[in-house]
Amino acid sequence: MDYKIGLLGRIFVLTLTLFLFAYMILTEAGVFAISLFIILTFVQLILLIRYAESSFNKVRQFLDNIKQNNYSTVYPVKFDGTETDDLHIEFNAILAKLKEDQMEKEANFHYFRTVFQHLSIGLITFEADGSVQILNTAAKRMLNIEKLSHIQEIASINKELHHAIENLRTGGSELIKIAHPDGIMQLSVYAIELVLRDVKFKLVSLQNIQSELEEKEMEAWQNLIRVLTHEIMNSIAPISSLAATISMDINQKLNQQAAVDTEELQDYQMGLSTIEKRSEGLINFVSDFRSLAHIPAPKFSAIKIRDLFDQMDMLLQNQLETQKVNLHKQITPEDLLLFADCSQIEQVLINLTQNAIHALEDAPEKNLYLRAFIDDQGKIIIEVEDSGKGIEEEALSKIFIPFFTTKKRGSGIGLSLSKQIMRRHKGNIQVKSSRNKGTIFKLIFNA
Repeated sequence: MDYKIGLLGRIFVLTLTLFLFAYMILTEAGVFAISLFIILTFVQLILLIRYAESSFNKVRQFLDNIKQNNYSTVYPVKFDGTETDDLHIEFNAILAKLKEDQMEKEANFHYFRTVFQHLSIGLITFEADGSVQILNTAAKRMLNIEKLSHIQEIASINKELHHAIENLRTGGSELIKIAHPDGIMQLSVYAIELVLRDVKFKLVSLQNIQSELEEKEMEAWQNLIRVLTHEIMNSIAPISSLAATISMDINQKLNQQAAVDTEELQDYQMGLSTIEKRSEGLINFVSDFRSLAHIPAPKFSAIKIRDLFDQMDMLLQNQLETQKVNLHKQITPEDLLLFADCSQIEQVLINLTQNAIHALEDAPEKNLYLRAFIDDQGKIIIEVEDSGKGIEEEALSKIFIPFFTTKKRGSGIGLSLSKQIMRRHKGNIQVKSSRNKGTIFKLIFNA
C-alpha cells in the first residue's frame, strides 16, 4: 500500500473515531461505550505514530549503515510503484555506489601501498608522537631491521641518522654515513612535513647514494689528476730542459777544459734563476693544493649580515673606486643574522667579489650586487651578482674543480675553497650565468 494512502487512511479512521467519541459524550452514551472508544482512540494513535515512524526508522537504519561502512544491506523492492518501493530503490542505489567507491578506494590503497613497498628508495612515515605508520621494504633493508614501532628506535642503529630525521624540516636534506652488513652506506636523508585530517606526520626518504658518490669521487679524482699533471708538467718540462742544457754545456766545458767567460756565466746564472723561479712556482702550487685539504672546522657564531657587507665594502673600497664599480647592498630583513664562521664566510665573499670585479673589467655598466634574504623554505641566501660578461657554458661545469681557472693569472683554488667552506657549513654554493648578462653566485645556508 502506498505510504500516503496508508497514512491518510489511518488519519481518516482516527478522525471518524474521535467524531463518534464526541457524539457519544454529547448523547450521554453508556460508560462502557465511552471507555471502549477511549481505548480504540489510543490504539489508533499508537498505530498511527508507529506507521509514521516506520519510514523514519528506515532512514535512520540507512544512515547507521553508512556510518558503520555497512553497504551490504539490501532493501526489498516489490516494483509496485509505491513511494516505499521508490525509497528502497534509492537506498539500494546509494549503498551500491558507496560500496563501489569503497572497493575502488581499497584497490587504490593496496595499489599505492604495493608501489610504496617496492620502491628502491627507503620511505618512513611517522606521527608527531614518533609512532611509525609505514616502513617500506627498502628502508628495512637499508636499516637492517624487520620492523620499526617508534622513530626513537633508529637511535640504536645510528644516532646521527636519528638526529637528522627528528630535526629536518620540509625541504631539508642531509648526508649520513651508516654501517651496514653489506658495507658502508651513504644515505641521502630528505624530509617533508604533512598534515592529513588534522594529524601531523613526517615523510622521510632514505636513498643510498654510495655508488653515485664513488662514481663522482672517481670522476673528481680523474679531473684533479688531469689538472695536477698538466700544471706539474708545465713547470717540470722547462726546468728539466733548461737544467739538461746547462748541464750539457758545463760538461762540454769540463771535458774540453775550456775557460768560461763572463757572458757564459751570466747565461748560466739566468738559467739557474729561471729554474729557481719555476721551482718556487711549483712549490706555491703544491702549497695551494695542501690548503684545500686542510680547511679548519668552522667556529660558529652569530653574524650580522649588515656588518659583514659593510666589512666587504671597506675591504673592496680601493678596488671599487679604481675600477669604477658601483656596489649595491640589499638585506631583507635589515637585522638578518647568520650562524656561521665569520672569517671563513668573509673569505668566500672575498673570492666571489674579486671574481665579480674581474668580470666587470670590460663591462659597459659596472654593477656589483650583494644581497641577503630568507627564501620560501626558511633558508638564508646570500647572492653575489655582477653585470659582467658572464661565464661560458663549457666552463660553468668546471669552475669548482681545483686549479681550473679562466683567468690569465689565478691559482684556480678560490671557488673550490669556497665550495668546501660552504659544505663545512652544511650549505651549498650555486652559480647561474648568461653570456653578456652577468653571473650570480648563490650561497645557501640551511637554517
